[in-house]
Amino acid sequence: MSTQPAETPTLDYRSDRAFLGHPRGLGYLSFAEAWERFSYYGMAALLALYGSKQLFQPGHIETIWGFAPFRELLESLYGPLTPLTLGGAIAALYGSLVYLTPIAGGYIADRFIGRTRAVTTGAILMAAGHFFMTFDQTFVVAMACLLIGVGFFKGNIAAQVGDLYAPGDLRRADAFQIYMLGIQIAVIAAPIVCGWLGQKVAWHFGFGAAGVGMLIGLIVYLSGRRWLPAEPAAKQGGIVEPRPKLVKGEGIRIVVLALLVPVLAFTAVGNQQLFAAYELWGDAHYQLRFFGWEMPATFLISFDAIISTITMAGSVVFWRWWGTRHTEPDEITKLTIGSIIAMLAPLVLALASLHEAATGEKVSLAWGLAFHILNDVGFANIFPVGLALYSRASPKAIGSTMLAVYYLNLFLAGLIVAKLATLLGTLSGFQFWGLHALLMAGASVVLLIVRGVAGRLLAPTVDPEAEAGIQSVGA
Repeated sequence: MSTQPAETPTLDYRSDRAFLGHPRGLGYLSFAEAWERFSYYGMAALLALYGSKQLFQPGHIETIWGFAPFRELLESLYGPLTPLTLGGAIAALYGSLVYLTPIAGGYIADRFIGRTRAVTTGAILMAAGHFFMTFDQTFVVAMACLLIGVGFFKGNIAAQVGDLYAPGDLRRADAFQIYMLGIQIAVIAAPIVCGWLGQKVAWHFGFGAAGVGMLIGLIVYLSGRRWLPAEPAAKQGGIVEPRPKLVKGEGIRIVVLALLVPVLAFTAVGNQQLFAAYELWGDAHYQLRFFGWEMPATFLISFDAIISTITMAGSVVFWRWWGTRHTEPDEITKLTIGSIIAMLAPLVLALASLHEAATGEKVSLAWGLAFHILNDVGFANIFPVGLALYSRASPKAIGSTMLAVYYLNLFLAGLIVAKLATLLGTLSGFQFWGLHALLMAGASVVLLIVRGVAGRLLAPTVDPEAEAGIQSVGA
């Protein structure tokens, strides 16, 4: 299969509104990313449970090629780990590292092979990684393929979304929320399909289904290449100039955006804990038996995805409505609002843990519903809005690299979550989830300060050419 970039499209991306008022390329990128997310979340929903219940149990862990040195490293950092805490820590670390490797993938795409080749290479490696997960022995090989593959795929496909819009095109933030909405629909199905296959049939069937989903995503992406942003011409394996250059005044924006990364990391710890300690805590503490049927714990992820889809759509509709009556807030303001709301989510679980301790009864999913609503309303105003901010405010010379820098906030959040996951068996539920809420509250305070100090620097400016183009289309 050819991985050559598509021929330069003749589309005027500033005026194309064929897909829900947006360029057609947004549709292909959204569906391709949705299938990639199906594969990712299908596998991630199983990882902690599979590790704690089978892979890291005696008789299995010894068969993993090359795993012993890695286990020794983890225990030197976190102390002795049981199958339960090892499963949680590995899931959290994987969820962290998938946001580190896009730095290298973005740089390679920006300077050498272009985004189309990078995304295609990443999809192939990720499909291979999911299929390697179907064997205990190749677990480390699978992790390597998945991490390298996502490095090529993740930041570059998001950067192509941003490339569909002129700098002052106000559709950009809306586009990233639509992009995320498409992902959420796939995420609903992934833990149900892969989780049910993994927990009720065989673990490896679930991982195999994730691999098939990744192959579908690759096919969708390649079929839509003619509608994607133009690539610079390629010659002898490298990108030929002219390439955009950094200009005076862009350095300070790079510094501010880089300093925001650790702050955003702390706003994400509640959401990033979903695939690590939360799933394991929910398996042990939620009331999951209904009319004699035991609900697989992986279904909690689909439960979250359904609510997240509704809140993501609701957020798009709400801000469109708000914009017709008031001045729509800029991205840094939305990020601050989202972080405050998200902070309340682990606080709900802390209170639920107090109720469980007082009554001796398992936690009702009504508490879980409150947790997911607050978490997902906050997420809808943090993650896609952050993507829009970094896509718009980053210098064009290093656009893919800066989006990869943005994903570092989830890498750092994963490291924090991995450490917190090892405390699951030592802290009470109230202490465990209260600690999450405290960390997130601190990040919200910092965002309020950043908004006051650097809000003007990060505020959007309108591109006169883009504004004129949009007005002419409306006419």
